[in-house]
Amino acid sequence: MAAPPGKGTDPMTVQRYRLSRRAALGLLGAGAPLLVAGPVRAQPRLDRVSFVTNWRAQAEHGGFYQAQAAGLYRKAGLEVDLRTGGPQVNPAQLLLGGRVDMSMGNGLVALNFVRENIPFLCIGAIFQKDMQVLIAHPNTGLSGFEALRGRTILVGAEARVTWWPFLVKKYGLREDQLRPYTFNLQPFLLDKQLVQQGYLGSEPFSIRAAGVNPDTLLIHDAGFENYGTTINIGAKTLSERREVVQRFIDASMEGWDQYLKGPAGGFDTAAANALIKSQNPEMTDELIAFGTRMMNEHGIVRSGDAATLGIGAMTEARWQRFHAAVAEVGVLPRDLDWRKAFDLSLVNKGIGKV
Repeated sequence: MAAPPGKGTDPMTVQRYRLSRRAALGLLGAGAPLLVAGPVRAQPRLDRVSFVTNWRAQAEHGGFYQAQAAGLYRKAGLEVDLRTGGPQVNPAQLLLGGRVDMSMGNGLVALNFVRENIPFLCIGAIFQKDMQVLIAHPNTGLSGFEALRGRTILVGAEARVTWWPFLVKKYGLREDQLRPYTFNLQPFLLDKQLVQQGYLGSEPFSIRAAGVNPDTLLIHDAGFENYGTTINIGAKTLSERREVVQRFIDASMEGWDQYLKGPAGGFDTAAANALIKSQNPEMTDELIAFGTRMMNEHGIVRSGDAATLGIGAMTEARWQRFHAAVAEVGVLPRDLDWRKAFDLSLVNKGIGKV
């Protein structure tokens, strides 16, 4: 073999060149020393955090799964334990018991922390509009909330003590209009005059599959400004791990930005949706696509303050308005120190703003 260009014919030089050439070509045996290998770099240590959602995996949690699947959390130096909720899982209880670092909730949950004098609070709100809806058959006169008067309405237990009292007072509804909602669509499908509660990305999809194209009223549009899909945390955890939590918030908001833009915006969400389906086999591609479309079409994430302050935005003015609205109907005390329910310092950074 000839000496490499610019080198002499010193035997040791030639021998070193031969060895390096063989190493580069992968010709050394498994047990032979790799003379030209560079220094081994230690993998950076990842900070572990855990977050539990409020229900089984779905499109409405998609931004968190996108941050996981696209490596945004790892890029931020985080190893995130993303846990799913469900009918037997109480995210707030897991948070209070120290089983998770953060949990998904809503604005009312955070205000109830204050009422119970529990040192937990909200640090970000993905949904500017809660996706709770009222659903009616088409062409039955559901033109607005005033049109609910006199209609039989199926409402679940939680809604009866949250947004239902608000609607009763604002629109002159009556308690005797209520019937229990048992999450069974058959009564609604059989009676065209019934109105029932639902979730924008769920029940309307199933009702359409049954051959009915329903009319919907978003509860938020009645003036019930509850933040949805919030991130709640203990005050102690926030104080001790603020920098780590900030990285989780930023990566999550970036994940939501990517997920909602999707392939049309240049982002591959297939891996995130695969994660969702692996966690919840009931999720189909069609249902995920429907939920994502509803979030985009109705401005669930990118509306209101989020349009200028970025995804996850919260403001003191809106918290004040919401507390006043629910206190007016007796859901919360009027003298509640509502400012203790939130911390604005980790959001409003313009991530994903319109």
